[in-house]
Amino acid sequence: GASVLVSKKAFKDFELYAEFWAADDTNSGIYLRAMNPASVSTSTGAYEVQIWDRNPNPAYSTGSLVNVAMVQPIFKAAGRWNTYEIYARGPEITVKFNGVVTVSARDGRFPEGRIGLQFNGGPIKFRKLLVKEL
Repeated sequence: GASVLVSKKAFKDFELYAEFWAADDTNSGIYLRAMNPASVSTSTGAYEVQIWDRNPNPAYSTGSLVNVAMVQPIFKAAGRWNTYEIYARGPEITVKFNGVVTVSARDGRFPEGRIGLQFNGGPIKFRKLLVKEL
């Protein structure tokens, strides 16, 4: 089943750098500011930076901020190491995928919370996860 590895610490304003490898059938993501560490999802109060090349809704595929900011054009992550650079300062959240800004949004619903690494099917690997508080 699905699982999320959650940070012990909550973060407010931060920069996050992560390297990840995903297969083409992987459904994963990085959660930001998760309000409830016992139940992490976008429906329980968290932002999710998507890693899912085959999302049935391509607007919320890899590089998107689920239910907040759609991605256009469509980016693919499968079969290689990729980077995410994520900037969260107040209500501003910007996502860079392999050095390219995919989305930038303003949403203040979740001002602080945990960071989570999601597994929800298909192979996923994370390395070099760095968080810098601002």
